[in-house]
Amino acid sequence: MSNSYKVAILGATGAVGTEILELLASRNFPVSQLKLLASGRSAGKTMEFKGESLPVEMVSDRSFDGIDLVLASAGGSISKELAPKAVSAGAVVIDNSSAFRMQPQVPLVVPEVNPEAARNHQGIIANPNCTTILMAVALWPLHQHQPIKRVVVSTYQSASGAGARAMEEVKQQARAILAGKEPETHIFPYPLAFNLFPHNTPLNEQGYCEEEMKMVNETRKIFNAPDFSLTATCVRVPVLRAHSEAINLEFNEPFSPSQAKSILSQAPGVKVVEDWQANYFPMPVDATGKDEVLVGRIRQDISHPCGLELWLCGDQIRKGAALNAVQIAELLVK
Repeated sequence: MSNSYKVAILGATGAVGTEILELLASRNFPVSQLKLLASGRSAGKTMEFKGESLPVEMVSDRSFDGIDLVLASAGGSISKELAPKAVSAGAVVIDNSSAFRMQPQVPLVVPEVNPEAARNHQGIIANPNCTTILMAVALWPLHQHQPIKRVVVSTYQSASGAGARAMEEVKQQARAILAGKEPETHIFPYPLAFNLFPHNTPLNEQGYCEEEMKMVNETRKIFNAPDFSLTATCVRVPVLRAHSEAINLEFNEPFSPSQAKSILSQAPGVKVVEDWQANYFPMPVDATGKDEVLVGRIRQDISHPCGLELWLCGDQIRKGAALNAVQIAELLVK
């Protein structure tokens, strides 16, 4: 590949696409030409990139002619249809949907964990699920120091995970409830404002939802550990942006909280946030707009001599999606 690249953002007007656009500018990605692609509903709009107004084009089969790199965030069905066409046109696709993540020939990459995997692609590289990315960034440095035996994770997932329209729906529901009216639901199956519910993706025969199994299967692939022991409970909470996770780790030997804190304080993509006197630890409002995964409340599990507890928050749109995709792109052009 050359020193500058013709780049297309597929799903440019969505929450993740908008963030990708900003990150390409702020991180000075070597773009020689930028094409913004979306559905016909968004075609004709303009978006700013480095002081220039660029038109949003309706995506078509010819949209990828001459393009080197496609950053796709338009949903699984669209990716399944268009990603192979982009590859046939000569582009590399970094896809943010779940369409290709578990295909054996498609690398699933978190740059802080398995950057080498990005080189072994056949035209498509998959971006993991947001909750998986945030967890992997925090767990990998600990796992490298002492292999993790078992993970129990509970997620507290914001509305942003369902997109910009879901975030707006929560705001409207809150206004309605505060005005004494019944909240309306269109994106979520139940009201989320002043409420929470288990993640509403389809359940398997064991009672685990799709979102929970993504965390299990994707972590195993990223860590290259097919038998990695992990169980998850995913919950949607009335937070606009940034996901949180409570994680219990079991090791074969004791792992002191002070040692874990020291390792995480030096880990790429992690920022330790702990003020025990003030009872101040990572919060979604602090993680919003940040690149790092905020980790804190690192403590001994009092129920197990080899157990460790930690709490994290991370911006789902940023590190959980857009930033991770741009970091993968940066690996390709180094």
